[in-house]
Amino acid sequence: MPELPDITVYIERLRPRIQGQTLQRVQIVSPFLLRTFDPPLDAVEGRQIKNLTRLGKRIVWHFEDDLFLILHLMIAGRLHWKPPEAKLPGKIGLAAFRFATGTLTLTEAGSKKRASLHIVRGKDALSHHNPGGIDVLICDLRAFAGALTSENHTLKRALTDPSLFSGIGNAYSDEILHAARLSPLTLTKRLNDQDIARLFAATTKTLTDWTDKLRQEVGDGFPEKVTAFRDGMAVHGRFGKPCPVCGAAVQRIIYAENETNYCPRCQTGGKLLADRSMSRLLKDDWPKTLEELEEQRKN
Repeated sequence: MPELPDITVYIERLRPRIQGQTLQRVQIVSPFLLRTFDPPLDAVEGRQIKNLTRLGKRIVWHFEDDLFLILHLMIAGRLHWKPPEAKLPGKIGLAAFRFATGTLTLTEAGSKKRASLHIVRGKDALSHHNPGGIDVLICDLRAFAGALTSENHTLKRALTDPSLFSGIGNAYSDEILHAARLSPLTLTKRLNDQDIARLFAATTKTLTDWTDKLRQEVGDGFPEKVTAFRDGMAVHGRFGKPCPVCGAAVQRIIYAENETNYCPRCQTGGKLLADRSMSRLLKDDWPKTLEELEEQRKN
């Protein structure tokens, strides 16, 4: 799922292309994409885009007359900048937004169509789509600590809760926790002041550094390789590969459609976190420490 760095770069690259431009026509081919009916879709056609902003992981187009288009890419939604009369790709194309200067297409790979488009009128209606999480790049340590400890969750769940923090998902939460040298399963209420300060610093640095990397990668072009798995990540998507800090094999916890990646030596004191499926299967044979795991691999 595109997260804060990806959405930020999308918006920065969209601004010189569509801000100030008139949206001539919207072509939607998926019946699952548009989630609102009033105002109708054609209410934004023929109107000028005044601004583009981020709302959590959503991209918001601000139109004249207090109209807003809210685009949530979810897991597999991606944007592409094409020539004015470009056609939508057959199987994955969801929508085309046509301008005099080009066409912005929305695609979504896979059979599950989760990307969504809402059109609303007025700032009150727009606020209903705000998950409420704070922006960690503009808040201070006190606000960060308040949000983090407002409920007693694991660090992984807290960082990815959109009602607590804006724009952080599965990928960058792994990277943040590795940089902070904290276990993803540590409960927020058990953190001391030093832990929280270290996590805050890791959060701001990780998100800022990756946003800068993506900017450099895209340059003046348009981001066409948006992915949750990037070269240079320390642990996310690197199961079994060596941690770039200590060399230990990166481990994972699998749950539902996601997985958490972590370094047992850097983050959990050498302890292996229980994977629900494998630990239930292996029971007493499940290795509890990195040393036990390495010994099993030798045998």
